[in-house]
Amino acid sequence: MIDICLLGTGGMMPMPSRFLTAMLARLNGRMLLVDCGEGTQVTMKMLGWGFKAIDVICITHFHADHISGLPGLLLTIGNAGREEPLTMIGPVGLRHIVEGLTRIAPELPFPIKFIELDKETPNPVQAGEFSIAYCPADHMVKCYAYRLDLRRRGRFDVKKAEKLNLPKPLWGKLQKEGRVEHEGQTYTAEQVLGDERKGISVAYCTDSRPVGRLKGFVEGAQLFICEGMYGEEEKKVKARENKHMLFSEAASLALEAGVQRLWLTHFSPSLNNPEDYLENARVIFPQTELGEERKWITIEFPKEE
Repeated sequence: MIDICLLGTGGMMPMPSRFLTAMLARLNGRMLLVDCGEGTQVTMKMLGWGFKAIDVICITHFHADHISGLPGLLLTIGNAGREEPLTMIGPVGLRHIVEGLTRIAPELPFPIKFIELDKETPNPVQAGEFSIAYCPADHMVKCYAYRLDLRRRGRFDVKKAEKLNLPKPLWGKLQKEGRVEHEGQTYTAEQVLGDERKGISVAYCTDSRPVGRLKGFVEGAQLFICEGMYGEEEKKVKARENKHMLFSEAASLALEAGVQRLWLTHFSPSLNNPEDYLENARVIFPQTELGEERKWITIEFPKEE
């Protein structure tokens, strides 16, 4: 299972009751952060999940409302006692941007490993506990959507194990450790497991038009967190000009992709009451919810039939 929390839901500028967009994932006690606008460490402190266990920070793009909270957060992570390397993932230029921002945080007690996304970068990226897929979005600058995938191995198949003539006392070790040696031969877990079972997928996309490639990228996700910059249908022209989405466009994308649940986020500062426009999305995709500060959910592996 995985815990997902929206730390902030605002776009462009923080508001008195709305922090800038960021998302936190927690898996087996380790954490991954997507984006880090102003106020991220404040809302994280209110959440109470801690800072030291953040192993990965993914940046969607280099607009200030998605990255300007980074120097303070990195200092807080260091002050929490972290010394292990931290991985940062984002568009090409990430190292240059972060090194500039951290001139005011020059003595971090942990190293940073940079992964800049380009044609040579594996997709997905494996970083610690996390498998992170990425897809180009459609914004004013280079921007990526991300998807976290938790794969689930197949069940132990007794018949497969018996065919290997592997002694029963080694079955549990093979399943747990993934590999055993017996009488000069190496056995792997794949030899005794059934088909891979359905896992967990969480997709995250802000600052983009609803382009076709995003449909396939987020398809089937249990949770799709998507920007809803504007709720009003009359702002469609503005959304196109600024490369953002309406509530209704995010809902249409969720419907076409067959996701299970949609959380809207990244609201415009002019959108004081997003709830007034929620029906514009729900009439298209009923499983739409408004994001809010520190809204979180635990997603478990699907129950088997």
